[in-house]
Amino acid sequence: MSLLILFIDSNHDILHESLVKSGMKCDLNYHWTREEIESHLHLYDGIVIRSRIKLDKALIDKGTKLKFIARAGAGMENIDVEYARSKGIACINSPEGNKDAVAEHAIGMLLALFNNLCRANREVREGKWIREGNRGLELMGKTVGIIGYGNMGMAFALRLKGFDVKVLAYDKYKNNFTDSFATESSLVQIQKEADIVSLHVPLTPETEYMVNDSFLQKFKKDIFIINTARGKVLNTADLLMNIERGKVRGACLDVLEFESGSFEDLQKGNRPAAFDQLLLSDKVMLTPHIAGWTQESNRKIAEVLAGKIIAQFSPK
Repeated sequence: MSLLILFIDSNHDILHESLVKSGMKCDLNYHWTREEIESHLHLYDGIVIRSRIKLDKALIDKGTKLKFIARAGAGMENIDVEYARSKGIACINSPEGNKDAVAEHAIGMLLALFNNLCRANREVREGKWIREGNRGLELMGKTVGIIGYGNMGMAFALRLKGFDVKVLAYDKYKNNFTDSFATESSLVQIQKEADIVSLHVPLTPETEYMVNDSFLQKFKKDIFIINTARGKVLNTADLLMNIERGKVRGACLDVLEFESGSFEDLQKGNRPAAFDQLLLSDKVMLTPHIAGWTQESNRKIAEVLAGKIIAQFSPK
């Protein structure tokens, strides 16, 4: 009997087309409400999501036939993974699909910040020709600390290879991972040596607001920080305080703690004062959670996820 798969978020067509070719059946219901999902989930063997709906215990319990939950992307914080696995439900994601996009975006943001590209572009368009005020920094010779050395962290280290920088990497859950792109390091060593810190950790109770005032004050040097991971890994108010103090020389933020749960918008309601402060700072580079959002990654995420699902659940 072929598996019946529910899609509740849109993805590249290659994902459901590949599953259908392998003998599965796919229902594309991108606009179902949570209530509609709850009332129908018992019919399905698998569910494919992005971030629109949180699969908590109550919703997982409705999926009495579920064999897998597949997320198109890297982060799994909108799935109660531990509970799902305790019920024998496989949890599958596809960080391999957008790691290259994230790495390139992080490099691009950092170089733009170092060279004042956004400000200089705006000034020239306004008829201003300011050279000394836009004198930049070179990446060469700096020490870059990578926190989290999984798919994203490794891809970022690879992109740094040609810049003649020293790359230190820390990962609490890995060891003996020194390679030709990064040297395994302790967090203490990164806090002692780094000029630039790039975050590549998932959002978990352990990493939520990991980057706060206490964390930043432990760095010996004044640093630049890059966050292409999750917004709530970093406390924005504490970041702004340290920018004002000079401890943080600049920040590249593709993700914000003020994003909605689906990452499609900022939270509804009054805009936090900290967000308005970010907008006013020329020491902060902002993008709307698009680091992994390329034409190529859209397809690669789908291909990786399809491959994993088919490998585990394709009808024999």
